[in-house]
Amino acid sequence: MRRGDRMLEETLARELLLDGEYGFLAMVNTDGGGYGVPLSYAWDGGNRIWFHGAPEGHKLENVLADDRVTFTVVGGTQVLPDKFSTLYRSVMVFGRVRVVEEEPEKREALERIAGKYSPDAGKLAVNYIRGSFARTSVLCLEIAHLTAKGRG
Repeated sequence: MRRGDRMLEETLARELLLDGEYGFLAMVNTDGGGYGVPLSYAWDGGNRIWFHGAPEGHKLENVLADDRVTFTVVGGTQVLPDKFSTLYRSVMVFGRVRVVEEEPEKREALERIAGKYSPDAGKLAVNYIRGSFARTSVLCLEIAHLTAKGRG
């Protein structure tokens, strides 16, 4: 990290990763270029982050060809026009992603995602997951390491 004075403590990085609304998944495109997509996610508090989506598409093609990814979450932003700057916190997660094949882990991931974004849905979320389970893919990012920085 070029600006060591902006490095965030691990507790703040974990807080941002837990509370972030969405993140940006960057990967290698199948033609060798870069490809990124904003995604909702759920983190298990340890070494796994889950994403869900369609069972086919560009994102899946990319990660099946090259599983190395970076996932970035940004929060706490505030533009400071008079200082020509911005307050922010960000965390970058580096690791490898895999398609979740086992039903228990897939169900856990979808329940965590539903619990994060619809915490009061209860049985409605369970029924929704059941109804869309077969047509939903789940990716799991296994965290190798992370870095975090911020200003303000």
